[in-house]
Amino acid sequence: MASLKELKSRISSVKNTQKITRAMQMVAAAKLRKAQEAAESARPYSERIRAVIGNLAASMGDGGGAPTLLVGTGKQDTVLLIVATADRGLCGGFNTNIVRKAREEIVALERDGKTVKLYLIGKKGYDQLNRLYADKIVKYISLKEERSLHAGIARAIGEEVTAMFDAGDFDVAKLVYANFRNVMEQDPVAQTIIPANASIDVSSDDAEVPDLNGAIYTYEPDEAGILRVLLPRSINTQIFSALLENQAGEMGSKMTAMDNATRNAGDMIDDLTLTFNRTRQAKITSELIEIISGAEAL
Repeated sequence: MASLKELKSRISSVKNTQKITRAMQMVAAAKLRKAQEAAESARPYSERIRAVIGNLAASMGDGGGAPTLLVGTGKQDTVLLIVATADRGLCGGFNTNIVRKAREEIVALERDGKTVKLYLIGKKGYDQLNRLYADKIVKYISLKEERSLHAGIARAIGEEVTAMFDAGDFDVAKLVYANFRNVMEQDPVAQTIIPANASIDVSSDDAEVPDLNGAIYTYEPDEAGILRVLLPRSINTQIFSALLENQAGEMGSKMTAMDNATRNAGDMIDDLTLTFNRTRQAKITSELIEIISGAEAL
């Protein structure tokens, strides 16, 4: 059985840990509000630009002259998985869930005979996937030194991915990240960004299908010219939106994890305090018995 001094030291240590977890919970809660607002603000723009691309693609008919970013290369032999995770831990199973989704995609693609390449964003995803798929990693980016997320980060990543596609390094690109729903739910998804998804999701609350009343659009320049400008921007937008969703999900998961850690620390303090009191009482009782036994011996 631990001594009173050891128990007192353990109680003090757990109390200090509880202070740290409570502080981290409060910091995560403050950052979550800002991150959630940023993620929700980016969603309408991403939906609208996809709707515009869908309308342009539909007006081109059979797709003659359409950019390869829209129609693809005609094959799906090589798939680039862009896996976005956090650079820091202490956020529950957030990073592990994204990596698990990426591993499921890798296994499914390789089962179909595809060649898989990995473009990793975030240290935690790199640490886990590097152990199993080091030979598949073509690029790793850490955002740990960035003070805040901004569109320039996504633009640089998007331009590099587009250049790789133009060079023939892959045929299809999928973006794996966590879609933020609420503090308790961050759903890992694998979204195809190349070739572009030109369909309009009419089931989405944000999607609006305009009634043209028989009107016919005339584009200047032509549809293909507009798509050549919009498609790279759409890829950058989807990457930026995914990073914002990840940031909100990370803060939500971290807040939940630190809240659980604070509660667990409180339970541990209660248990240790009870053990401390029982040990002290047993020691006092033992000393009283010794005193009484000595007095009776006299």
